[in-house]
Amino acid sequence: MLVNILIGIAVISVILLAHELGHFISAKLAKVKVEELGLGFPPRLLSIKRGETLYSLNAIPFGGFNKLAGEEDPEVPSGLARKSIPTRLFVIGAGSLVNILLALLLFSIVFMIPQDVITGDVLVEEVAPDSPAAIAGIVPQDTIISLNDKPIINNYELQRHTQLNLGKEITLVVRHSDGTTEDFQLVPRWKPPQDEGAIGVAITTINTTVIRQSYPFWEAIPKGFVGLYETAVLYKNGMVGVITGAVPADFYGPVGIVQATGEIARYGAAPLLEFAAFISLILGVLNLFPLPALDGGRIAFVILEWARRGKRISPKKEGLVHLIGFIILMALMLAITLQDIIRIASGESIIP
Repeated sequence: MLVNILIGIAVISVILLAHELGHFISAKLAKVKVEELGLGFPPRLLSIKRGETLYSLNAIPFGGFNKLAGEEDPEVPSGLARKSIPTRLFVIGAGSLVNILLALLLFSIVFMIPQDVITGDVLVEEVAPDSPAAIAGIVPQDTIISLNDKPIINNYELQRHTQLNLGKEITLVVRHSDGTTEDFQLVPRWKPPQDEGAIGVAITTINTTVIRQSYPFWEAIPKGFVGLYETAVLYKNGMVGVITGAVPADFYGPVGIVQATGEIARYGAAPLLEFAAFISLILGVLNLFPLPALDGGRIAFVILEWARRGKRISPKKEGLVHLIGFIILMALMLAITLQDIIRIASGESIIP
């Protein structure tokens, strides 16, 4: 249990620190004064100053932070707000950019790691009445061969590609029990009845074979791009599902993410790196949302200044908006963290 927690803290800390290093490196390149780069969060344990920057090691071993001079005040020499609009957008967005690049790197590495893959024939056991599959004409004992020309080799592949295409027309190539094949067009549902699934079939993989699979880096990198894109789509579709009530609204804070990371680590390096890539990608994307206290909120103020032809919002007003956003964000995180702690105390696991 302790090892899992330590692994979880280490992985999440690396992801968060990568985000801060993006801001740090871009700020240095833009000649913005970085007053402090901290590993972990205060209280401070030790520090050392090199040039204009204080480098600190802090007691709470979770991520890190940058303190940039003049984030809102253009009167501060060498401050961020004193720089041009493109430079500020570069520095503010660099943290998310590094997180997305880290996710791409991790997805690519996952494809290089040898993994056991179950392959076989995906057999339809049941078809729900009035479901997209039933309306299209799919029947029990059909075998699903491909979805939009992508081979379907196990249950997971069908579920993944179905979720990637919710609300869109897809083409399933199916082999009937008599050996003939047929194409079916149908639309996976956003909000299916309980226990039916998006297309309305119960499936199983038969005639299974386990193969050991990995890719050289020149194949793994393009697959990493695909994995990055598909993960973003799956996350977007999941959020739409939460909004529409199609899936439960389960949210996890830092404690829950650490727990999940530690639990996934039990299954090996590849699942751990894939989950880390997912967290890094989502952190990078969510930070770009135009909400106060997030990088996207600061970007919104810069874009507003550009739209007003250089007329700035006063530093006090901008700082107040970010402060209020930060307080709300911390309150929300505290509530989610409390929920995470209660779940852990009750012995509930996140990963089945």
